[in-house]
This record gives sequence, C-alpha cells and structure tokens, in this order.
Amino acid sequence: MSRLLTLLLLYQSDYIVGKYISLEMLIEQDKKTYYETLKSCSKGWYEGKNDYLSFIRYYMGIFLKAYREFENRVADFRLIRKVSKEDRIRHLFESRSGTFSKRQLIELCPDISTTTVERALKSLLDADVIGKTGAGPGTAYFRKKK
Repeated sequence: MSRLLTLLLLYQSDYIVGKYISLEMLIEQDKKTYYETLKSCSKGWYEGKNDYLSFIRYYMGIFLKAYREFENRVADFRLIRKVSKEDRIRHLFESRSGTFSKRQLIELCPDISTTTVERALKSLLDADVIGKTGAGPGTAYFRKKK
C-alpha cells in the first residue's frame, strides 16, 4: 500500500516517470535490499529513535534507476523512430544483452502492438537473427552470435 501511495504522491507532484517505468518492477528486481532497508530503518521504532535516511536513499536510488531507464527508452526511440517496427525490435536485440520475453518487448515498445511484436519475432526467427528457448509463457528470445 505504501508503494502505491508513494506513486500517487509522485504523480501529484508531477513526477510521471512511474507512468512509463514500473517502480514496482525495479523494487522487485532487488527485493532483498528493499526488505533489508525497511528492517534497518525500523530499528528503534518503538523508542522513537528510528532513522528514515536509509529508506530515503533506497527510494532515491529506485527513482534514479527509473529515470535512467526512461532516458534510455527515449534515446532509443529518438534514434530509431523512422525505422520500421521490426527493425526497432531487432535493434533491441543488438543493443542489449540477455534474453527477452514477448512481454518485455511489449513493455519496451509500448507503441507496437502485440501482433506486430509477434510478427517481428517470427520474421527474426525465420531470418536466423534470433533464437528461441522455452515454450509457452516461459519462452525467451535471444540474439544469435554471428
């Protein structure tokens, strides 16, 4: 609940990065640190001697990650906005390492429909540019080495 309220307060203060980058996802990626931070700033709560500074620093780090991710997405979009949608998806595989699920690609390119992402993935698979591992919801796509 507190994270939802934080997001609401950010929106009300015109910090809209949470509309484009999921703060929840960033926290989920390293939830161990989140809970450790909560625990450390809760020490001395009952005596009124707890310190919120570690929690504020943690959240500021999350905001910084969110803005950096947003900046990367905007930069990618500016560079390739006149390129076809399939080429934009190809660019994601070329510019980043690791695997992508279809859901992740849709999140990275919110202006591209699910059908178009699926069509681009099929085309890139047929062209042997990317590979596929897993099946169903666990399917992931990766760039093939040249």
